[in-house]
Amino acid sequence: MLKENIKSLRKSKGLSQEQLGEVVDVTRQTISNWELGETTPNPEQLKRLSKAFNVSIDEILDNESKEFLMNKISNTERLAGIIIKILKVIGFIFIGYVVFMIIAVISLGICTVAKKDNHNVESSATTICSIDNKKYQIEFGTNDYFKCDSCSKEMSNEIKKIVNFNNIDNSMANIDNYFKSHSGTCE
Repeated sequence: MLKENIKSLRKSKGLSQEQLGEVVDVTRQTISNWELGETTPNPEQLKRLSKAFNVSIDEILDNESKEFLMNKISNTERLAGIIIKILKVIGFIFIGYVVFMIIAVISLGICTVAKKDNHNVESSATTICSIDNKKYQIEFGTNDYFKCDSCSKEMSNEIKKIVNFNNIDNSMANIDNYFKSHSGTCE
């Protein structure tokens, strides 16, 4: 025990409680309290005792304390190992999620490109017509695609009615006739 180790080490060095107190920078009463087991030295005082007795702190504390510290270290190492394993599992799950998301995004991109390519194969046309020197660029195509930014809403609706989205040539003739009937021309 600590109290017995301090007393036996002090006596083996031939020191009185007062002399040891002077070396360790504490009172004789403090040394007496340590040897009676009423108090224990703090870490700084243990360092001074270690130097005064020329032994390690472990030897002053005794093997029981050393084993206790070793068990604490061992438990800490086990806990650290468990935490590392948990972090590895979380890391693998995260990497798996990222890989899954990348594959999903790539797959979605391929499907979108394939759909866009299908739309590009379909036919469309653009014509420029004018009435009273005002030009109208009209775009239309299959799948009900229609665009005329400069057309009024009424004009857009009238032209949409005469466009056959599945017959580009017929629609071009219909648009040409529409503009001629409104005193206009198409190029």
